[in-house]
Amino acid sequence: MTGVNKIQDLQVDDWVLRYRTPKGDGPHPILLLLHGWTGDENTMWVFESHLPEDALLIAPRALHPASQGGYSWRIFEPGQPPPTIENYRPAADSLLALITSLPSTLNGNVEHLRLVGFSQGAALAYTLSILYPQRIQACASVAGFVPRGAGEIMTPNHLEGIPIYISHGVNDEIVPIERARQAVQLLGDAGAEITYCEADVGHKLSLDCTRGLDIFFRSQTLK
Repeated sequence: MTGVNKIQDLQVDDWVLRYRTPKGDGPHPILLLLHGWTGDENTMWVFESHLPEDALLIAPRALHPASQGGYSWRIFEPGQPPPTIENYRPAADSLLALITSLPSTLNGNVEHLRLVGFSQGAALAYTLSILYPQRIQACASVAGFVPRGAGEIMTPNHLEGIPIYISHGVNDEIVPIERARQAVQLLGDAGAEITYCEADVGHKLSLDCTRGLDIFFRSQTLK
């Protein structure tokens, strides 16, 4: 892409990530790319052309190997009930610690984050937004779900003013469309500014919702 640096790799303790720094002086606004179950630090770069050129893009690899290959943001156990927000809290806390400790050479604004997550990564993005709303500037969910128990944490103004983009396919065979519609209601009741895109696709991002994602991030003033 014109005016930006190439994608580079970095390891910090147990974390492996890929990042892209913009040109110019920082601190740069940070946009985290959170992959889904069995994904890794390479998965989310398909969205790169639809994200702001002046953001520091960071795609971390989740810490838990998945039995099917790739990685997971939470530990799976046989017979485990549907995940709650507490199941994602360890990943959220570890990821925030990682971002806060990033090398100064990346020159990112670690206090204000933007998030885009796919499927399980969207669940983590929601978890970060709900547990640490003061750190989140915007959040985008693609084929995701709000972890159970989140409503017990939020107050009517809990997410006041936070823009949230929700994209989902009506034919999603992995995360039912009802989970997205529930998220619209739940997060909107908590004060979030919801942009919703529903399309006739499965567990993926449709062309129309891709355009919506582009507009969502590019319409914001980065800082």
